[in-house]
Amino acid sequence: MASKAIVAGASGLVGGELLQILLKEQYYDEVLILVRKELPLQNKKLVQLVVDFEKLDDFKCIIKGCALFCCLGSTKSKTPSQRMYRKVDHDYPVKLAHIAKENHIPNYQLVSAIGADFRSLAFYNKLKGETENDIQAIDLPTLHIYRPSLLTGSRKEYRLIEKLATMVMAIVNPILMGALKRYQSIPAATVAKAMYKQSLNKEKGVFIHPSDHIKKLA
Repeated sequence: MASKAIVAGASGLVGGELLQILLKEQYYDEVLILVRKELPLQNKKLVQLVVDFEKLDDFKCIIKGCALFCCLGSTKSKTPSQRMYRKVDHDYPVKLAHIAKENHIPNYQLVSAIGADFRSLAFYNKLKGETENDIQAIDLPTLHIYRPSLLTGSRKEYRLIEKLATMVMAIVNPILMGALKRYQSIPAATVAKAMYKQSLNKEKGVFIHPSDHIKKLA
């Protein structure tokens, strides 16, 4: 029986790493990526579906498979409007979860962030927490939520603040031990490896993985 993976956010840091793993490993016969515009990439397993994320219902007959990986996320520089930021980080992931439920996709994987908490006074942390809660309320068979700390890796665009933060964390990481270990920076490739491995796990339920636990899963 053919196995199909679906990825939203394949052009991002984690999504890009995940896409390479899915195309390389043999478990999935087809990898469907939901994109705003096609990526300059070709592979016999790869299918690119150009979608309007505002009209995901128009594409739900195609969004079917064994696992749906949601790696969507934005930045303030890309979407300075909080309303648009919410669409990318909350509305689209939640809509995809509803489609996963309707189409009986057994495994849903969400990239969230450390500090996600719907009670937080910080916009970003509150938004991530609301997204987690709203997706959990859909009652999917299997839901994996990843809460990475500062992500490291090769980005397509240059971000000065994140570059500086990465340099600082390289120095600070060794002294973050015990309960503070979850605040160590983490390579995007490590998150992607954990996501792939957990997509093969048939255990049902809701699983929330803090940053230090993600490293163990990978």
